[in-house]
Amino acid sequence: MITERSGNDIIKPSLQLVAWELTRRCNLFCAHCRVPTNDSGHSGELSTEECIHLVDEILKVGNPIIILTGGEPIIRSDIVPIARYATSKGLKVVIGSNGTLINREIAITLRDVSVSRIAVSLDFPVAKLQDEFRGMKGAFEAAITGIANVREAGIQVQINSTITKLNVALLDELISLALEVGAVAFHPFMLVPTGRGKGLASLELSSDEYEQTLNWIYDKQMELGDKLLFKPTDAPHYLRVVRQRQRQHTTVPDENELTTYSNRMNVISRGCLAGIGFCFISCEGKVQGCGYLDVEAGDIGKEPFSHIWTDSLLFRSLRDLSNIKGKCGRCEYKRLCGGCRGRAWATTGDYLAEDPSCFIHPPEGKEDHA
Repeated sequence: MITERSGNDIIKPSLQLVAWELTRRCNLFCAHCRVPTNDSGHSGELSTEECIHLVDEILKVGNPIIILTGGEPIIRSDIVPIARYATSKGLKVVIGSNGTLINREIAITLRDVSVSRIAVSLDFPVAKLQDEFRGMKGAFEAAITGIANVREAGIQVQINSTITKLNVALLDELISLALEVGAVAFHPFMLVPTGRGKGLASLELSSDEYEQTLNWIYDKQMELGDKLLFKPTDAPHYLRVVRQRQRQHTTVPDENELTTYSNRMNVISRGCLAGIGFCFISCEGKVQGCGYLDVEAGDIGKEPFSHIWTDSLLFRSLRDLSNIKGKCGRCEYKRLCGGCRGRAWATTGDYLAEDPSCFIHPPEGKEDHA
């Protein structure tokens, strides 16, 4: 049961990002994927007309960045009219792709419908390792070719990498590759063991390794500045790391300094944004806090998206920080971080439980001072 609170307990929602799974179909079979199996068909997917209507529904809530993802969204034959309609309504559209299907013609078409950025997944700087992880021989070279086509068309490129024990030692090489191919942003995704990713649970970084990696990323961001913008994902305690590191140099850091980059697509406004600034919509129209938090907030086939975003039990519970349990509930940084609710769900079955990936152990009775 949710207890209504006031003051510091409640975070006011502001929709900033929507990850929209257009399809679960994919040409690859990646080891870490949150989807247990690739759907070969498209029964149950929202129709083109339903997708257009959903864009209108999202606009009733706000003006978020829309991430068209999958599966592999390029597989959907109507991705262009969907993207065109969204951009015509003033929404920024990003496409999350494995890059292997993006030829020159597709890249030019996506540029012409004003897609702002294409995020391509590269987990290894070595072809053999990337191909093995992605389940297809030639996946690395095809992705590199896709990136080149995107850059030639004049669309920004972002590199997404799922970080595990398999590739954490290769981060420096991955970043060098991102710079080499002309990426503007690098998003390291800290593994959440869901779907096929459950098979990689033993390869998750330990809490100490997470901490070391996030501090390394902070140092790398300071080194590279605007040359490459970092946005750790599924790692909400990165903002806590940033605040702690900034406190070493300033007496009282301005919270805006933690979150503001030169481009809205690079903003990090809070750690876990599930139900607060972010939501995930499945190819069937089911709304969740994120793709890893497999708990349904609502179904757009049964009620308007605006109602789900505003009034769903799941989202209201996530916005009330007094509901968070364990060390996350006691932590002084819970307003800034909040712990990864998807990882809590994946590891304990309780999305309000503590995030086991954080190494901080606040004492009993610790108040929220962040």
